[in-house]
Amino acid sequence: MPRCEVRLAGFGGQGIILSGYILGKAASLYDGKSAVFRQSYGPEARGGACAAEVIIDEAEVDYPLLSRPNIVVLMSQEAAVRYAGDRADDAIVIIDEDLVARDTVGLAVHAAPMTRMADELGRRIVANITMLGFLAGVTGVVGREAMEEAIRSTVPPKTIDLNVRAFEAGFNHAAVAAS
Repeated sequence: MPRCEVRLAGFGGQGIILSGYILGKAASLYDGKSAVFRQSYGPEARGGACAAEVIIDEAEVDYPLLSRPNIVVLMSQEAAVRYAGDRADDAIVIIDEDLVARDTVGLAVHAAPMTRMADELGRRIVANITMLGFLAGVTGVVGREAMEEAIRSTVPPKTIDLNVRAFEAGFNHAAVAAS
């Protein structure tokens, strides 16, 4: 796999930064790749736009900044307005279909009801983990087992089962959407 630049974007409080951390951890510790993780958020922190950037490569990452991400995940409308245009021409774009208007990002997107799936599991707070499952299922940028292990080793012990179910919901939704 060549260098892969991933931008996860949403609003503060959605777990975007944690998602980037988990993605980088999955790639570097459990999938045998090199990864660099970077975060940014506005001064509001909770509620304002935020982004997590992860670079994944088979070789050592020699330049730690994104140039034109080839995977972009948008979890809020504000994030779509701010980040949708800043991507490679052939980028894979993933949106939360309930929170982002498709016409903001174009027609060639992978959409899933990530927040709704989390609500169905009883905890909206795991929408970020549902998104990671969908991301892994759509792109294959990190293996399923690596991502699950990164989730298990990162989230609080009492929430492991819920987070793994959220990941599986997103991953399975990607498989259904592909068929």
